[in-house]
Amino acid sequence: MVLIPVPYDSTTSYKSGARYGPSAIIEASAELEDYDLEIDADISEIGIHTTPYLEPHLGSPELMVERIRIVVEDYLESGKFVGVLGGEHSVTIGSAMAHQKYYPDTTVLYLDAHADLRSEYMGTQWGHASGARRIHETGPLVLAGVRSLSYEEKQYIDSNSVFCVFWPPKTDSYVAEIINNLSKNVYVTVDLDVLDPSMMSAVGTPEPGGMDWYQMLALLKRISEERNIVGFDVSELSPTEGSASCAYIASKLVYKLIGYTHRSSCG
Repeated sequence: MVLIPVPYDSTTSYKSGARYGPSAIIEASAELEDYDLEIDADISEIGIHTTPYLEPHLGSPELMVERIRIVVEDYLESGKFVGVLGGEHSVTIGSAMAHQKYYPDTTVLYLDAHADLRSEYMGTQWGHASGARRIHETGPLVLAGVRSLSYEEKQYIDSNSVFCVFWPPKTDSYVAEIINNLSKNVYVTVDLDVLDPSMMSAVGTPEPGGMDWYQMLALLKRISEERNIVGFDVSELSPTEGSASCAYIASKLVYKLIGYTHRSSCG
């Protein structure tokens, strides 16, 4: 499998610093145990290749999306499973589009404190506040963890029947409801601000409340058991905005995602 670090945060609108997220995740990964108790396997044995950092394209956010899409597509065409380390959440657009093209019948599961469904924000249609909107224009989308959005975004959800689990969930059956709205293939994108800021403070746009660690893992594990996760990204770590533990948590989450998606290959 391949991990692509993308140190990009050109459209950040509150706290910048997500460009340092990939390097912080990689540095923290050196402290992870190779063996995972829950999965009962050495996840590292599947073979994890971290590519060189993908250089940001400062011409425009749209050009950066295209750069990411092309690079991810190249790895998919060579038969690799691809994970992306952001950077701001706009990095998801290019990666998700590449996966939707390569794997037919792919739903993007968008885990985020924010809906990211604005048609445009601060003069661009390709920024971190419009990622889910651009993705939904090209394929199926499921949102979960949302607890902050504009009225425009709420109208878009309602008028387009976008399945969204607002947080906190209204029922205990939300995991099953999410899975029922996913197609066979699933691309998972995690904006780390979906987690409770008491645990994950190192994000650019923190929002009170949110998922806890075990809620996140339970959801991802169930999806990996009942659907085919074809790729993922973990984005929006801004390491200067929180304690060092946040980078470790992000790194552990990436490792868990690799383990869930490659369980049968782990020794």
